[in-house]
Amino acid sequence: MGLFSRDKQKIKIQTTKKDGYSGWLKCTHCSELIHANELQQNHNCCPKCDYHYRLSVDERLKSLTDPDTFQELFNDIHPIDSLNFTDTESYVRRLENAKEKSGHSEAVTVGVCQIFKHPVAIGALDFNFMGGSMGSVVGERLTRLIEHALSHRLPLVLISTSGGARMQESILSLMQMAKTSAALAKLHEAKIPYVSILTNPTTGGVTASFASLGDIIIAEPNALVGFAGPRVIEQTIGQQLPPGAQKSEFLLNHGMIDCIVNRRDLKEKITEFLGYFTGNPPQNNDKKIDESPAPITKKHSKERTPHAS
Repeated sequence: MGLFSRDKQKIKIQTTKKDGYSGWLKCTHCSELIHANELQQNHNCCPKCDYHYRLSVDERLKSLTDPDTFQELFNDIHPIDSLNFTDTESYVRRLENAKEKSGHSEAVTVGVCQIFKHPVAIGALDFNFMGGSMGSVVGERLTRLIEHALSHRLPLVLISTSGGARMQESILSLMQMAKTSAALAKLHEAKIPYVSILTNPTTGGVTASFASLGDIIIAEPNALVGFAGPRVIEQTIGQQLPPGAQKSEFLLNHGMIDCIVNRRDLKEKITEFLGYFTGNPPQNNDKKIDESPAPITKKHSKERTPHAS
């Protein structure tokens, strides 16, 4: 062994940089750094600017229903490729990918539950399943849920987040607009309350049908709600839309929705409305509810008849 030789290297050389997830995120709205744990504890809302991030259907149902009371219904109805549709990939492949991504068999989950001990029929769309698009199975599950609410005289709560009708099913998906609207008309005739909750985004055929037919229409803050997106409208009419058009706050000022409710107060606000409609007071009055402007607008001074758009 030479005088200047050594058996092991004393200076460690790192050839590749290891990137690790530290839990810190940058808010897409205000660009402030927030920790994932803090975000989760705040109902997936930014603690700095209160920007409402999307929730999965499981997270949504967990946040609104009493523990261990949700019972899923009609999950034996599954989509099929009736039209043998193929664009960049087959519809069958898209369905398989959506099931793997979302963990659910379709873009809607429906069932019965209790919300502060109020028995309720509830359904929630899942944006993780093909953008929450409404196909034949979504329409069928929702219609059966509405009919279940009608036969059992249960208040109905639907949470929407969707890109609209599913193009892979063409006219079959568009028919679901009329089908769900007709079922809601029967619910209205029976004077059974329906609370519609609009989250970011709620667009297309969902907005043009059941999402806009609630006896009470609630939206989360800063949610995009409309039929077509702002860019499409501007390109079609050749004019620029007003600032904030199609956002919750704009729609509240123009009478399309009844109130804007922060996610942390949503369960209590639903209970308040259900108590008003059913004559049963809320079971949990400990938490002060954040009152948003004009919870009920003048359009509810007259009887409203649901109709298909």
